[in-house]
Amino acid sequence: MKTYQVRAKKWENGWELHIEGLGVTQSRSLRDAERMVRSYVAMDTGAATESFGIEILPELAGLEKQVKAARDLTEKAEQVQRAAAKAAREVVVKLKKSGLSGNEIAAVLKVSPQRVSQLSAANSATGHPTHGKRAAVRQIPARSAAAKSTAAKSASARRSRS
Repeated sequence: MKTYQVRAKKWENGWELHIEGLGVTQSRSLRDAERMVRSYVAMDTGAATESFGIEILPELAGLEKQVKAARDLTEKAEQVQRAAAKAAREVVVKLKKSGLSGNEIAAVLKVSPQRVSQLSAANSATGHPTHGKRAAVRQIPARSAAAKSTAAKSASARRSRS
């Protein structure tokens, strides 16, 4: 698949988008730049709008290297966060099997008991770590009519006391 590199230059009314080998178009914002470029390339070449790649390269007054470094660090931090969560899920299982309670595990890991519960639920939902996927949402049983009525009366009483 062909990828078009686009140099984006800021000007008073938005951005000039210089499309490699084709020409120039404009966009009011960088958020709309890809859509504008896709439309331009499709009209110029006759290609379907999703049949080619677009790489927007904004000119940022010499800050491009700092922007790339910040993005790279953010990506690395996300990878480390996923690895830490996986390690925590695995150790929670082992600590539970060794006989520690949820509160004891929380103290050992220096996290809240609620976080231990989340980590434990992520493991028990599938029988193994979720490997970066969200834990399954637990179903809460519906309240009986009597329980709903009692809860509504209690909430009403709290509001009237305030």
